[in-house]
Amino acid sequence: MTNDLRVLIVDDDVDFAEMLSEQLKRHERLDTELCFTGEDALGAVRRSRYGVIILDVGLPDMDGREVCRLMRRENVTSQIIMLTGASSDADTILGLDAGANDYVTKPFRLEVLLARLRVQFRQHERTDGATLRIGPFHFNPSSRVMIRDDTGDKIYLTDKETMILKVLYHARGKVISRSHLMKSIWGYSSASRSHTLETHIYRLRQKFEANSKSPRYLVTHGGGYMLDL
Repeated sequence: MTNDLRVLIVDDDVDFAEMLSEQLKRHERLDTELCFTGEDALGAVRRSRYGVIILDVGLPDMDGREVCRLMRRENVTSQIIMLTGASSDADTILGLDAGANDYVTKPFRLEVLLARLRVQFRQHERTDGATLRIGPFHFNPSSRVMIRDDTGDKIYLTDKETMILKVLYHARGKVISRSHLMKSIWGYSSASRSHTLETHIYRLRQKFEANSKSPRYLVTHGGGYMLDL
């Protein structure tokens, strides 16, 4: 599991944090890490990356909003969901101003938090720093690299190859037409220039498919292409 699919839970209520961790593992199959103070949380984000951070406002050593502000100052790009017992608009605004992406008031239904969590993971996937899973590879768009899980082998991509994979990845298994890909990446969709796209698709398959003539992941479907994740 990539670090981007991990959740950091920061809450000084040990029983609550452990319960939430178990629920996230059971319902969402996510890896979790627990911290009970703001200092521990800041140390955790310096050591590792997380897709989402669930951060309580009422920590024993500092205000959770200050923790959030410090994380953003250190260029932490994780999506941050703040938890608070206060429900006023002013309290919510303070959290969002500190850099939080969402704000959930305690007590809450687990289903509500899980829904918010899924939204934040989808948002995180669209950031350039996210790591995406494609078959046996981890794909990092910002560095234009695919890394094979079992061997650690790196595959370096061009800008256009990276853009193709990003568009297809975010389509989530839907077929994207050649004209849509051309328009998204090159800014035009002329059928007479479709060989440009086909050449890039061919080179991509040569780079990461075990059999480029019978691709497993980057497949042709009807009048377009799709990623079988």
